[in-house]
Amino acid sequence: MTTLVDRAIAALRANHDTLAALVPTLSEEQLKRPSGATEWTVAQTLSHLGSGAEISRKPIATAAGEQVEAEDNQSIWARWNTSSPAEQAAEFVKHDVAYLGTVEALSAEQRDSLMIDLGFLPQPVPLVVALGMRLNEVANHAWDVRVGVDPSATVDPESAELLVELFGGPLAFLLDFSGKADQVEQEVRLAIPGGGIEITGAVIVTGEVGDPTATFEGPAEAVVRLLSGRLGAKHAAGVSVTGNVTLDELRKVFPGY
Repeated sequence: MTTLVDRAIAALRANHDTLAALVPTLSEEQLKRPSGATEWTVAQTLSHLGSGAEISRKPIATAAGEQVEAEDNQSIWARWNTSSPAEQAAEFVKHDVAYLGTVEALSAEQRDSLMIDLGFLPQPVPLVVALGMRLNEVANHAWDVRVGVDPSATVDPESAELLVELFGGPLAFLLDFSGKADQVEQEVRLAIPGGGIEITGAVIVTGEVGDPTATFEGPAEAVVRLLSGRLGAKHAAGVSVTGNVTLDELRKVFPGY
């Protein structure tokens, strides 16, 4: 039976393959274009993904019993930040391949039992949480990269469906930080593809929503971009919200990261 861990690893591979095929085709001018992440260029977004792969591989490799060379995060970021745009793009591919090599090699028993010390959370987390957090980064920033050269780009559909499921389970805690429930005065029960979003005293993604007060019309990939603050008017074609909340109000609940 395919687990959430297996699906997350497959989704990470799919996003990597898409970006790895794109990177060699990008000109210097394209690498310097603004990405979907408003403060970063395409190359800087790839740099963020590459340094993230380098940093997040280490605790997984350590948990799996590999000896890992220690290097503090500040040094890693400094190295990436001083690289040229072309180097940032090429190094992303290299380090993401290394990350995938580590997680794809994990046995079924390891995939089920490993606890990962990410260093910035109070305690170690199950592997599915570490992979889900990486997928949330990769799927959204892959869109940032791709939309920088193709305005019609969308989040990988299978990654989007999986992320909606993960936000309703192992990644629910992330919405405590990113969701701003106090930005709407009324309680909202929003029907979305594959489930719902409840905005009361907190923001919760559910597998289903009874008696919805509003409906989100659009694909799951647009829901993921809404949750990450990437559903601005420029990239919301075909999306609509009806009921007791507007799309503009939802954008305030999910300002992005």
